Amino acid sequence: MKWLIRLVIPLSIVIDAAICMSRRYVYNFIIPVNSVNPSNSLLKRDIFAESADINEESTTSTNFDNDSGTNSSVQIVTRPPSETYNEETYTFKAEVNKVMDIIVNSLYTDKDVFLRELVSNAADALDKRRMNASSNAKPETFGSIRIKPDKVLNTLTIEDDGIGMTKNELINNIGTIAESGTAKFLKQIESGDFDSNLIGQFGVGFYSAFLVAERVDVYSKSYNDPNGIIHKWSSNSNGTFTVAEQKGGDVEKVLELGGTRIILHIRPECDEYLEDYKLKELLRKYSEFVKFPIQLWVEKIDYDRVPDENNTIEGKPMRYKTVTKKRNEWETINTQLPIWRRSESELKPEDYIAFYKSTFKAYDDPMSYIHFKVEGQVAFSSIIYVPGALPWELSRNMFDDQSRAIRLYVKRVFINDKFAESIPRWLTFVRGVVDSDDLPLNVGREHLQKSRMLTIINKRLASKAIEMLRNLRANSTNEKWHRFNDHFGKYLKIGVVEDQENQQSLASLVQFWSNKSGNTRTGLDEYIDRMKDGQKCIYFLTAEDRTTAENSPCLEKMKKMDYEVLFALEPIDEFSLSALGVNKYKDLSLVDVGKSDLKIDASTDQSNGSADDKSGTSSGFETLCAWMKDLLVEKVHDVRVSSRLTVSPAVLVQSEYGLSPSMQKYMRQQATAQGVQEEDVISNALMTKPVLEINTEHKIIRHLDELVKVDRLGDKPREIALQLFDVVSILGGYTIKEPSVFAKRVLNLMLSFVENNTSTGGTCSSDSPASKGGADA
Repeated sequence: MKWLIRLVIPLSIVIDAAICMSRRYVYNFIIPVNSVNPSNSLLKRDIFAESADINEESTTSTNFDNDSGTNSSVQIVTRPPSETYNEETYTFKAEVNKVMDIIVNSLYTDKDVFLRELVSNAADALDKRRMNASSNAKPETFGSIRIKPDKVLNTLTIEDDGIGMTKNELINNIGTIAESGTAKFLKQIESGDFDSNLIGQFGVGFYSAFLVAERVDVYSKSYNDPNGIIHKWSSNSNGTFTVAEQKGGDVEKVLELGGTRIILHIRPECDEYLEDYKLKELLRKYSEFVKFPIQLWVEKIDYDRVPDENNTIEGKPMRYKTVTKKRNEWETINTQLPIWRRSESELKPEDYIAFYKSTFKAYDDPMSYIHFKVEGQVAFSSIIYVPGALPWELSRNMFDDQSRAIRLYVKRVFINDKFAESIPRWLTFVRGVVDSDDLPLNVGREHLQKSRMLTIINKRLASKAIEMLRNLRANSTNEKWHRFNDHFGKYLKIGVVEDQENQQSLASLVQFWSNKSGNTRTGLDEYIDRMKDGQKCIYFLTAEDRTTAENSPCLEKMKKMDYEVLFALEPIDEFSLSALGVNKYKDLSLVDVGKSDLKIDASTDQSNGSADDKSGTSSGFETLCAWMKDLLVEKVHDVRVSSRLTVSPAVLVQSEYGLSPSMQKYMRQQATAQGVQEEDVISNALMTKPVLEINTEHKIIRHLDELVKVDRLGDKPREIALQLFDVVSILGGYTIKEPSVFAKRVLNLMLSFVENNTSTGGTCSSDSPASKGGADA
């Protein structure tokens, strides 16, 4: 692209600049003629009236000449010269060199917050002006906040039409750390009825500008002194600042009625903050709901189709090319209203859905939501949502640090979306906003202080979330409620374990599979409604899957008594049911039928002992139990006669304080993931060694008992006992440590069976016990 650039500088300006070089700014812009479009400005008082659009043509179609064929004539637009008078140098108070170093290097962990702080200060200034003028006036009456990046001058300008500052206010408010003026202002109106929606109560927000700027210039004129003059405050954070009177230039016109202009001279390494897309991203993140209009000077590109005379062949149809034209205009960023501050009666479901999708970048409709306001010791407004599906980041890690569940606002300004102190972990899956005028922030506005206020918000969020979920269950179809549990049920179970205050409420919402639930899960209340007369406990069983649970020998007696048993198929199921077992649910104990101390008697409370004479080591089988315990001493904690078996020969159960096989696998996986030894996680033998219970009515057990009494040192009873142990281990969900030995024994048994049938001339018919795989085999 070819430009004909002709630089002409009036001699008078050159001479004037040489004389007043240290106190004058002369800005020259090279712009195309006829490119200025006054209609682009959205402001009555355009702070950048001298800026112009730059049209640039470029060919995008193929086989075209890259030269647009036209050179735009250019002219120089020079800002009217401005003068600074009576410049005075001051030293920062409060050991500013040390404090400034803390601000720039330690106080803020993210440079992006500088824009949030400066926009918040501008909103403060506009709010003060509004309250000075009329308590009933609307925010838009008092102008806007305007932001313009300038890549040529390497500056970022932020301007407002707010209250402005006098010379003394510039010195006292900006020259002193942690004295922004807003706190003083609030004290002056404590007894009034003004809207105290002010943000600048944190003291050092202005100084975050030095995170990205090597020098900061502030031009300000007080709204309360319309006949006053403009003062310029300037500093490069070297421990001093200057204050001077300012006359002439466009700033005098812009600040005619009062206001403030801040010019940041951006550091070379921070030039990304001169890109309008970056500024737009930050403004929408932090200041989207500021009540005053925020306007950003953005670059737009228009695409036009124009005749391409250079590439058109005579006698052929005219060929066209695409040219781009760049222009700049003001774009209002904060067009979305903070609906949480509006009354529910003013809003429709579509408003809540649109807000959810826009704020949380979601594509699906929320499953449920609740809008509420809390008054009292801590006042805040909030809307929380249940997503329509599990957010993708939670599919990898249910407590992912990037989940950003709740967005915290203080007086409409976004503060943080990662404040774990304020919400319980089980609420990680919800999405929502919390906006409060009362929350305390530390110096720097980035982290919440631990306080009683946060405790109150924590409790209210949890109780309102439970209310929302109860409404969802009551007002939705079974399919929708089960879909919720598919996606988010595990979070409620986490709440049952961790949130003792809301444990009973959350327990009423969780669901589990059971041996009677069919193709749907069941809740604890539904389970209680189906309990048999005289049943005084809620029973559950841990297993890896439903098939394993339904075929578990532990259920044999329960099925015979027609008792329902809940299935804990995941570690969190076992955690939650065990936690409920400590405190009971609606005065009912929760009993694990996979424990060795199970007492089954519908007429007697299960914790008061057993009425079954078979439990323990019944008369006649003491020898067998002792022999098997000696044989399996490295594998089991004890061998006992079972009262729960009706079909199977034996079963493995956990001791009273033992871990289920599912929990053992989970803990081993956690140990591996964390790089620690399994022994460091599971060190107690009582936690890992199961108890072997035998069914003395079963033929295998009776035959084994006879063999032991005849030849307790023989190989045959030993092989049968070891094989029996491995079989019941598999049925119980345990891992066989020596599968090759187990397989070899199976093959030997098969070979023995074949040889016996061959020697007797028999065949393996379909009616034989072996082919049936029955319990008497």
